[in-house]
Amino acid sequence: MSNHEQYMARCIELASKGAGFVAPNPMVGAVLVHAGRIIGEGYHRQYGGPHAEVNCFNAVAAEDEALLPESALYVSLEPCAHFGKTPPCADLIVRKGVQKVVIGCRDPFESVNGKGIERLRDAGIDVVEGVLEKECIKLNKRFFTFHQQQRPYIILKWAQTADGKIAAASADRLLISNAVVNTLVHRWRSEEAAILVGANTALLDDPMLNNRLWTGPSPLRMVLDMHLRLPKSLQLFTDGHPVVVYNGQQTATEGAVTYQQLTTDRPILPQLLEHCYQNRIQSILVEGGAQLLQSFIAEGLYDEIRIITNTDLAIGEGLAAPVASEMILYKEELILNNRIQYYYANQ
Repeated sequence: MSNHEQYMARCIELASKGAGFVAPNPMVGAVLVHAGRIIGEGYHRQYGGPHAEVNCFNAVAAEDEALLPESALYVSLEPCAHFGKTPPCADLIVRKGVQKVVIGCRDPFESVNGKGIERLRDAGIDVVEGVLEKECIKLNKRFFTFHQQQRPYIILKWAQTADGKIAAASADRLLISNAVVNTLVHRWRSEEAAILVGANTALLDDPMLNNRLWTGPSPLRMVLDMHLRLPKSLQLFTDGHPVVVYNGQQTATEGAVTYQQLTTDRPILPQLLEHCYQNRIQSILVEGGAQLLQSFIAEGLYDEIRIITNTDLAIGEGLAAPVASEMILYKEELILNNRIQYYYANQ
C-alpha cells in the first residue's frame, strides 16, 4: 500500500463513523499530513454540522498551523464548492494555504461534481484524484445511487427457515433470527434513512420498526397499505413517532402519520421511490413481507439483498421466502445458528 493509499484508508475509516448521522450528506473523512506525520484529521459527524475538512483543520495544534502550506490534505470525497448548510470547503482549503490535495473520488452531486477540484486547481493547488476510488465510492454507495439513479439505495432483507419459509402456515409468529442477529438487524436499521414493510406484515406482526437494540437513530418508518385497511391501534400509529403510509386513497397528515397517495394507473413502487427521492430519503431497508419483497425483485429495484437463514429450524408447511436470481454473493457469516448471506444486485 502506497503512502497515498495508507492515508486515504484512514480517511475512509474516519468517514464511516458518520454512518446513520450525516444523510442525506455523504460520509467524508479528511487527514492532514506533514512530512509523514498526521497533524490533523476529522470527519463529517452530523448532518448540518461542519464538514470533514473543517473538523480536520480545527484539529491542527496551534504550533502546527505554520506547517499547512507544506502539508498534504487527504479527503475521501471531492471538497464542496457551493454554499449549502455550510460554506464551500474548497474555499477554506485555498485560504489555509495547503498546496497539495489528494482526493478519493469525485462528488456526483450536480452542484459539486468537478467544481471543487476546478476551484482548487485554479488556485494553483496540486490535486491528485482517484486514490482508493472504488473503496471511496463503495463507502457512499447510498449517496452515489441517490444522485446517479434518482432513487434511494434499496436493501431487501428477510429471515427464513432452513427449508426456505419466512412464516408458519398458522397465524403463530415464527421466531427465526437469534438474539445476536436481532441486534445486528437493529444496527442495519440505524444505518438507513427509512424502513419499509407491507400491510400484511404490519397487521400480523404489529412491529415498531425502530432501532431499540443499537446506538444511533431510528429510520423513518414506511408502510405500503393501498386500501388503508390497517387499524389505528397498531404501534406504528400510537407511539407518536413519524410514519408514512403509502396508499391509493388520500394525501393527508394526522399527527405523526403522513398519508401519501399513489395512483393506481401507474406502477406503485416507482411512485413510492419518486416520493422518497423528492423528500431526500437516500436509502430504504425493506423488511417484508414476501409479496412486497418479491415485487421489488420482479421490478429489479434493489441494490442489496441480505438473507438470514436459521440452520436449525425447518417447518415444512409455511410461506415461501422470496426468490431472486440476479445476485452476487459478496459476504457470508455464521452467527450461532443463523447464516447471513449478503448479495449485491447483478444488474
